[in-house]
Amino acid sequence: MDTPEPSANPANELELLEALEKSPETTQADLAAQLGVAVGTVNWYLKRWSKKGYVKISRINRWKWSYLLTPEGMARKARLASEYVEASLTLYRRTRTEAKRVLSEARAAGYNQVMIAGNGEIAEICRLTCLELGVQIVEPHSSVVPTLHIDGTRLVLVWPPTPENGAT
Repeated sequence: MDTPEPSANPANELELLEALEKSPETTQADLAAQLGVAVGTVNWYLKRWSKKGYVKISRINRWKWSYLLTPEGMARKARLASEYVEASLTLYRRTRTEAKRVLSEARAAGYNQVMIAGNGEIAEICRLTCLELGVQIVEPHSSVVPTLHIDGTRLVLVWPPTPENGAT
């Protein structure tokens, strides 16, 4: 039974092209370790790119190869980098807009403080937005302020319990 081919992942593709450009004489195992992917995935990309003319491959010794990016490979890398930057900026803009909307909702309800539940890049964008809007971020376990929950790329404002909504 054949092993299914991995699907192309633009982020992996860009990272691998950058790794090849940085260190053209390497092993597939080293490339896989750098990227955190299987050696088979690296092999699949390299065979695919060789057929498309993105990379020229030559053997140095039994385990080591030389991978030279062609002009077509450099153009592919530049296109992937441009798409990555555009996608990142789109996510940043969308997150900032949503964070401003949610924080404005909290301020309109009389809150100048929030908790942020979540980590990573989206949480950092929310922290910057709080700073910009003058909303103070308080430590977790404060039940008297709304919590800005980060669910993937979605922002959800959870209101603190009050006597009106069932808290005692």
